[in-house]
Amino acid sequence: MNAREMSGPTRYDRRMQALMNRPEGRGLYATSGRRRLVVGTHIALTAVGAGAWIAGVFTEAKWPLFVTLGVLLPWCLATGLINAATRGLLELRGRVLDERQRGERDQVLARSHRTTSLLLAAAALVVLAVGRIRDVTPEAALVPVLAGVFVVHWMMPLWTAGLLVRDDPADD
Repeated sequence: MNAREMSGPTRYDRRMQALMNRPEGRGLYATSGRRRLVVGTHIALTAVGAGAWIAGVFTEAKWPLFVTLGVLLPWCLATGLINAATRGLLELRGRVLDERQRGERDQVLARSHRTTSLLLAAAALVVLAVGRIRDVTPEAALVPVLAGVFVVHWMMPLWTAGLLVRDDPADD
């Protein structure tokens, strides 16, 4: 621990913790089924947005820009719901998390790392297959596929945390 972590949470840390624990939207992610729906929606929005962005970068078409902009607001809302469902597990600094939460965060990061490693292996096979099936050099498919894998690598801890979070205990 460095000196800053030992001094306790800052005003920013307290504000972020309060934001991540607000009760207003709790009904949208209160059950595991609803959280799975939010995570599934987020995955779909990420796929559409990232796919459109990749198409916009690697083609001359203009429509991908409009699709990306159209997906941005719902994607941000879904991201916020997942962060709220996990109580900011991945967004809050370690100094404001208790021991159990730090353990959960480590478990989420390890599981998402394993999943992303498998995805990287699958991406390599896809690039090789595209090169053989479509008679395209693998280098031509490499950059778009790696851009897609990067987005998944970036989002996988959030998705994993959203799927692994437990329901709140029922009130007595």
